[in-house]
Amino acid sequence: MHTNESSETRTMRAAAVQLEAEVGDVATNLERIERLVDEAAAGGARLIAVPEFCTSRLPFDARAHQAVLPPDNVALDLFQRLAARHHCWLGGSMLVAEGGEIYNRYHFVGPGGQVFCHDKDLPTMWENAFYRGGHDDGVFDTELGGVGAAVCWELIRTQTVRRMLGRVDVAITGTHWWTLPSNWGAAVGRGLAALAQYNRYMAENAPSEFARRLGAPVLQASHCGRFRTGFMLVPGMPLSAPYDTEFVGCTQIVDAQGHVLAQRQAQEGPGVVSADIGIGRRAPLQALESRFWIPELPLFLHAYWHQQNACGKAYYRRHGRAAGLAAVGA
Repeated sequence: MHTNESSETRTMRAAAVQLEAEVGDVATNLERIERLVDEAAAGGARLIAVPEFCTSRLPFDARAHQAVLPPDNVALDLFQRLAARHHCWLGGSMLVAEGGEIYNRYHFVGPGGQVFCHDKDLPTMWENAFYRGGHDDGVFDTELGGVGAAVCWELIRTQTVRRMLGRVDVAITGTHWWTLPSNWGAAVGRGLAALAQYNRYMAENAPSEFARRLGAPVLQASHCGRFRTGFMLVPGMPLSAPYDTEFVGCTQIVDAQGHVLAQRQAQEGPGVVSADIGIGRRAPLQALESRFWIPELPLFLHAYWHQQNACGKAYYRRHGRAAGLAAVGA
C-alpha cells in the first residue's frame, strides 16, 4: 500500500467532548458545549472535537427540525469565539439548510477565524428524515497539516479511508451512535442481545480500526444518555413504533496505530477526555478491505440500515425538507 508518510510529527494536546444534548434546544446545547470546551482548553487542549449534531440530538422527533440552522449561525459563531478565546482548533457538526436542502455539516474552525466544512456523505437510518448526503472529500489543508473530517458511520466505511489516505495528519470525528430498543419486550431483548453486543463493539472500536487503516490519530466526540425515538415502519406511511434506546460507544482519542490514549464510555455521562497526540501521517498498520463496510455487518443490521434509510428518505421528501427549511425561514 502506498501512502505519503510525514517525516515529522507535531505533538499537541487534544481533547474530545462527550455531550448529553436536548432535542431541538439549540441554546441549551450550546451552553453545555461552551462549558465543556472551556474545561478542555483549561486542561491545555488546542485541538478539540465536539460531537456530530451538537446543536440537538437527533431522534425521529419533530422537535429536532427546530435545530436546523442557516449557514451563518449561532453555533458557528460560538465555535469561532471559542477558537479565538482559547487559541485552539475546534470541530463538530450541525444541521444546516442551504440551497433548498438540509445537510449534516461538520465545521472545523481555527483561532484566526478559519472555517472548513464537510457534509456527511450518507445519512444513517432515520437520520435520512432530516437531511441529505453531501459529496465533498472532507480533507482540509490547514496550518496543522492535512485534517480529515468524518462523521459517525463514515468511520466504518472504506470509502472514507480512501478519500483521506495519504492526505491527512489527523482525523477529527464525531458520532451519534445508538443501540437496539429496550422497550420491545423481554423476548425481543433476548433475541437481539448478541446483535446489541456486536453493535456496541463496533461503536467502541470504530476509531481504532479507522486509525489503523488510515495511519493518522483520530479524535472522536460522542453523545451520551437515554432517549426515546420513533421507529418508522413503512416507507411513505405515517406509522412508527416507540423506540427507547441509549447512546453507545466511547468518546476517544487514539494514536496513528489505533492505540487508545484516552476514553470515556457513554454510560459515564458528559465530560471531556484529553491526551497528547503526534499529528502526522504514518504508513497504515492494516490494509483496507475491498468492500463497502470496514467491519462485517450482520444480516439484520443490513436490513435495519436499508429499511430505515428507505423510510427516512420518504419522510424527508414529503415532510422533512420542508420542516427544516421552515425552521430557518426559507
